[in-house]
Amino acid sequence: MTRVYMDANATTPLLPEVFEAMRPYFMEKFGNASSVHQFGQHTRGALEFARAQVALLVGAMPNEIIFTGGGTESDNLAIFGTLKPGDHMITSLIEHHAVSHAADVMEKNGVEVTRISVDARCWIDPESIRNAMRKNTRLVSIMAANNETGVMQPIEEISKIVKEAGALMHTDAIQIAGKSAINVNKMGCDLLTISGHKMHAPQGVGALYIKKGVELTPQMHGGSHERSRRAGTENVPGIVGFGCAAEIARKSLAAGFTKPIEVLRDKLEAGLLAKVESCAVNGAGQTRVPNTSNMRFDDVDSEALLIALDLKGLAVSAGSACSSGASEPSHVLTAMGLNQSEARSSLRFSLCRLSTDEEVEFALQVVPEAVARLRSLSPTVKR
Repeated sequence: MTRVYMDANATTPLLPEVFEAMRPYFMEKFGNASSVHQFGQHTRGALEFARAQVALLVGAMPNEIIFTGGGTESDNLAIFGTLKPGDHMITSLIEHHAVSHAADVMEKNGVEVTRISVDARCWIDPESIRNAMRKNTRLVSIMAANNETGVMQPIEEISKIVKEAGALMHTDAIQIAGKSAINVNKMGCDLLTISGHKMHAPQGVGALYIKKGVELTPQMHGGSHERSRRAGTENVPGIVGFGCAAEIARKSLAAGFTKPIEVLRDKLEAGLLAKVESCAVNGAGQTRVPNTSNMRFDDVDSEALLIALDLKGLAVSAGSACSSGASEPSHVLTAMGLNQSEARSSLRFSLCRLSTDEEVEFALQVVPEAVARLRSLSPTVKR
């Protein structure tokens, strides 16, 4: 059976060259990077080289990058490490749960939290941030691009407002890393999160950019690893792979590799809109990352459609991978104003650098067939 993967926003396959870069650090180059002998210094050199590669991807200095166990840990560290009871935090209704659930915890611990709404196209108005600012606002955390719709947010404008008020700006940039150019200084953020496995590096490794001079309270205690910001022996193979993937992404972005992905995404959308009645793109009309399409198929349950497509060999998503199995509809889509039925009839298609025109053609064949079959079985659809 043909198997096609269109769920890159959940995770991406490891590139062969990334695996080859990692391979020696599983076996012969096994030293602890904190050890002073040659075994340790060899891995220390590799770790610092990877740090420089990740720093170049986001326009930072190497000493402003710390490695973590993934995007969730980086988001949590940015929030828990900067806030204390009595502070005020601003975030949005469309954040990944790594941010929104962390904000919930801080709220229970005495931090005031304001959650900003979005418009029908999943966009945050910077003026809504300005209007929410208070004297005790310590942190604003707004994602650079939404993981479900792909809609990109006006981070530069928001950061200027935050800086004027003297607060800190954090952005979860996981879904733009490797898909759009990142420059932390141009964006104006103090803290920025990225994750390896969204850009063809291994799962279980992430990074947090911490602008020089920003004070951050460690949330893990032990040794002085990662400049005493994140205790624990570093995952050297994962970090080496992350660095390699970051270097590939940086060079590919400079060469314009995202344009072909965007062409494939647009072909998929146009084909489905032409072939399937009562179909729409959630977030259409706003700037999106080039690989992501969230599409609504009215009168079809997204979970049933996801399963039907998987049986035909096409892997897609009904929302964030971290929310898989949740009984509630997507918090992102409902924040955009979709009712529960509309939110539950939406699927996310997310491509990657390995996606092909043949795979898009396959999707354009199986999706309309699956939608038509499910609608034919629904007692609520007029036939």
